[in-house]
Amino acid sequence: MSWDEQQLQTHLETMARAITERYGDSSPLLVGIESGGAWVAQALNEKLAKPLPMGTLNPAFYRDDFDTRGLKSTVSPSKLPLEVDGQHILLVDDVLMTGRTIRAAMNELFDFGRPASIALVVLFDIGHRQLPIRADICGETLALPPHQRVELRGPSPLVAEIRNLVVEDETETRS
Repeated sequence: MSWDEQQLQTHLETMARAITERYGDSSPLLVGIESGGAWVAQALNEKLAKPLPMGTLNPAFYRDDFDTRGLKSTVSPSKLPLEVDGQHILLVDDVLMTGRTIRAAMNELFDFGRPASIALVVLFDIGHRQLPIRADICGETLALPPHQRVELRGPSPLVAEIRNLVVEDETETRS
């Protein structure tokens, strides 16, 4: 299964309407999680009648699998245009799965200050939750088996497809 640019634009329009209904004339800070979440946040901001102040967040140092996963060579610092203290935050990611990336992102946000609230906005929710985290605004909810993931490519055009995880043969890993 895959989603072309037009199908994702339809999801983004629906999500933008939900943001407008929820926040009206107020201006929460739109924060995209690097990199797919930042792409979604930018595309979403373009759909809003009144664009929101926007930043990006890279929670790489806060991941609980940092010691086994390592740090990507392309890690960029978080960039937030406003003070976080007392600010309503719309935290945006491309895919919500276990909740661990969102937890790491919230830890990073709290290093910048104490927000008034954090709402989670995701393009896809595929389940597999390991932490009690849920999306407040979601483009599409999928029930994928454990061996599948949604992969977003972008930033422009945004396209997505379901991919099977590559499982290494145990006999190869033992040798």
